[in-house]
Amino acid sequence: MFDGLHDIDWASMEHAYGSAGEVPALLWALRSPDPEERRKALDRFYGAVHHQGSVYPPTAASLPFLLELAADGATPERAVVVALLVSIGRASLDLGFEDDGTEIEYYPPTGCGQAVAFLRERGGEFVELARDPDPDVRLAAIGGLGLFLDDADRAAEVLRERLAAEHGLAAHLGILEAAATLALRQPSVSPQVTRWLAGLARDAEQGPVTRLAALVQRARCAPDEIGADVVPSAVGLLRETVRAIPVRRIPPSASRPAAPSDGVAPQILAAFEDLDRHTRVSAPTTALLRTFHEALGDRVPERSAVLAAQMSSPDPGSCLDAIRMSGELMRTWRGDHTRLVLLVADQLTTADHEVAAEAAVVLATCHPIATPAREALATHIDAQRAAHGPDVWAASDARLRRSHQEAVRALARLGDARALPSLLAALDNDVDAWRAVEVAGQLPQSADQLVPRLGEHLRRVDLSQQCNEMSANAILSALSTLGDPAVVPVVADTLDAAVRHEQHGVTRSALMTLSAFGPAATGALGTIRSLTGATVRRVRPAAVAALWAVGGDLAEVMPLLLDLLADHITFHIGDAADLLGEIGPPASAALPRLRDLLTHDYEWVRVHCAAALWEIAGPAEASAALDALLQAMTKNPATANHVLTCLDHMGPLAAPALPLLREQLAQPRRGGRFQSIENDEELQRVAHTLIARLA
Repeated sequence: MFDGLHDIDWASMEHAYGSAGEVPALLWALRSPDPEERRKALDRFYGAVHHQGSVYPPTAASLPFLLELAADGATPERAVVVALLVSIGRASLDLGFEDDGTEIEYYPPTGCGQAVAFLRERGGEFVELARDPDPDVRLAAIGGLGLFLDDADRAAEVLRERLAAEHGLAAHLGILEAAATLALRQPSVSPQVTRWLAGLARDAEQGPVTRLAALVQRARCAPDEIGADVVPSAVGLLRETVRAIPVRRIPPSASRPAAPSDGVAPQILAAFEDLDRHTRVSAPTTALLRTFHEALGDRVPERSAVLAAQMSSPDPGSCLDAIRMSGELMRTWRGDHTRLVLLVADQLTTADHEVAAEAAVVLATCHPIATPAREALATHIDAQRAAHGPDVWAASDARLRRSHQEAVRALARLGDARALPSLLAALDNDVDAWRAVEVAGQLPQSADQLVPRLGEHLRRVDLSQQCNEMSANAILSALSTLGDPAVVPVVADTLDAAVRHEQHGVTRSALMTLSAFGPAATGALGTIRSLTGATVRRVRPAAVAALWAVGGDLAEVMPLLLDLLADHITFHIGDAADLLGEIGPPASAALPRLRDLLTHDYEWVRVHCAAALWEIAGPAEASAALDALLQAMTKNPATANHVLTCLDHMGPLAAPALPLLREQLAQPRRGGRFQSIENDEELQRVAHTLIARLA
């Protein structure tokens, strides 16, 4: 066993966390009779040697020994070893090779090429593993037939044989996925595989899930050939799967504490819970349907029809996964999503709190287009308060609590004051108050009730604890948006405390909040002035901006802004340029430097400086500013929101931008800063306005 294992200089190789000297021990542990020892070894292998799907030289060097373990009937849990082999091989192909099969050269080198070469040399062994007496081993090995076997005809023959021999749903899904992978990897066999898949999709003798899988994998092989009949056929098969897949309750997840523990910010705890929640798969067909949506791409109406069928399932897990896919579609692709928003809103009425919560989460993240769901959210919230009382925000049932909180947050993001009672209850009872704080700024019409409570919460934040930074920043952001200067004293106290405890992020947030209050924050000018010379990144420009907003003394601010324009930190240059643009013509002393910065090598600097140049000098600098803006937007479409804001100010002089504006609107994918739905919707709105005005 493991002949030659110790002839390899493992210690000279590195995995994700340093020396790979531990690899031999991990390989031996995978053969241990002790389940706990095997589990720890497998976790460590995935965590370090195959970290997040990476392939290092020691990962590739491990493959002969992993294959030996997989082939040895004495190895416990051989299926997990086979699954590890397939995972390493799939990652090696994805990371190490271009679509045309050319190996990508990395420095330092990865183990991708070595891994693929070895697995293809030994690809025939996956045929035997796919015929193993152990059904779990067979299931794990199926993917290897599509990935590693160079004899394409033999691979196709074995896959057809296995489909006839296997009866499990998971096996059929895996076999047909492997067939499509084989067709994509080996063009010579593609025609026979795609004909086989098309025939299976029409074969009434096959079960509906198998037929659906064949249809989807056929579409995956040739997305450009998806005909008008494919989606209706898929929808029909989805409806038939209701009888083939048993309805199961979504398994409960660990209940989170209502308050933070162990000094960890509650926002961080929640982020990890959300990550765990979104990596779970609740239905056996979810991966298959994701593949179908990927093949359909920008066909928004067709994908919405498929999602409608998914959400009509009586199985809560299928609905849950479909809701998440709906959110991904709306956040990624442009189009009329009204129908999909309403379909997601319909899921609020389900008896399953986790499904209802996920529907609310999607509506919240898609709030710029979620207005059609407003009444459904309000009705859902009122029904919960009527059934469970006014304190349902803090309900002991974790699922009910999350369902209510997420619906309230979604309604608040729509600016609807019917969310207010639950937000006030959260702030008064201090149960998950941070969740209420995050959306409180969306209700300026209720500032008189929210601001005193937020101010009191801010007063209680202990900035000697680093874990409270996120909470302080969120409260300050809400207060800035709500705009009631009554809280200036507590914001000023927070600024002093943040400086004292070197909480630089809170310092910057407090300065930005004081800027929003303008001259009403005059009492904080002393602290603000002291921070205009700060060396901490981004604190200094925030202090200069606050000095201008609160003090309004141009003679005091201009030297500071010119100094920031000369900084090497690009964020400082951009912040200074934005403030100069806000000041406008009185800031003309900055024009020479702004002109020079139009040749800066970073497009974001050029965008901010071009916009400032226009705001200060107007038509005299229109040509230079426009050229810089359009070149930057062409190079980096993420600048589009900033560019279009300036174009909107330029009026008829922005006419040369028309081709680029039309090109932006023709893109099916969302664009703008971070490609977020909020920025993209604003981008589309401004672009349409500009085109109508300039054309």
